[in-house]
Amino acid sequence: MIRRHLLVVLSGATLALALLARAQTGPQPELPGEKLVIVTHDGQRHEFNVEMALTGQQQTTGLMFRPSVPDDGGMLFDWGKERDIQMWMKNTISSLDMLFINADGTIRAIAEHTVPQSLATIPSNGPVRATLELAAGTAERLDIRVGDKVLQRIFGNAP
Repeated sequence: MIRRHLLVVLSGATLALALLARAQTGPQPELPGEKLVIVTHDGQRHEFNVEMALTGQQQTTGLMFRPSVPDDGGMLFDWGKERDIQMWMKNTISSLDMLFINADGTIRAIAEHTVPQSLATIPSNGPVRATLELAAGTAERLDIRVGDKVLQRIFGNAP
């Protein structure tokens, strides 16, 4: 009986290690998406359908191993409350634009054309409620700037 119990425990541990290894070597499945709108300084509205990274595991994996991000897609990391954030590009194979967003939906900082696979930290430059990752070049192409507004339910201003 003890031998059988030990085998079950070891099998569970092996499965957990296998799942952890998979999480480190491949992309997570696509997360549920929600609508998000960025209103730029000139009043232009740009709509996106973003994946919502809400749990610690989803946020840790993020867009790792994804070969590309759609022009109208991305990932929104909801930190739950305002806090200083540092991102990195470990295992992220496509360049991204990162928008750091205050609790009221105002863009606090933008890191454009991040370096794939880099372990260098990318700071939010102050407390933010969320981080939005978009395909590299999106901020420049759409003329998105610090101070522009992000409309989404987590900011209480859903479009």
